[in-house]
Amino acid sequence: MALILNLVWVVFGGLIMALLWCLAGVLAAITIIGLPWARACFAIAGFSLWPFGREAISRATLTGREDIGTGALGLVGNVVWFVVFGIWLAIGHLTAAVACAVTIIGIPFAWQHVKLAGMSLAPIGITVVDKHVAAEARRRWAEGEVDRLRR
Repeated sequence: MALILNLVWVVFGGLIMALLWCLAGVLAAITIIGLPWARACFAIAGFSLWPFGREAISRATLTGREDIGTGALGLVGNVVWFVVFGIWLAIGHLTAAVACAVTIIGIPFAWQHVKLAGMSLAPIGITVVDKHVAAEARRRWAEGEVDRLRR
């Protein structure tokens, strides 16, 4: 089912948005200082092209520990990202969502664009994994939180 959804998704704005993510990645890479953002752009471009069956999740939730992208520097990076690229990519995804939502069959694709729009605003510290991996990581994180609260 995910294969069929992904194939239709490419037509419903996935290809265009993936190309825009790649353009943002190239522009970020040209500046050299933007290389951390470029890496995130290319990862999300792949997710934007083929999203069904995969999910974006915080690296802190996935690995169980903070890293440079999930801490204070990641927050600063996301603020810079939001001003330079994030708002524009989010607008692109929201525009595609509105276009998809016009038809009943396009509603699942519109919802995917809305999720990607949210991710467009702050992509640093996020990674894309299989849905089953994300569910297991969230389950383990929740178990750790429950254990921490019981102490």
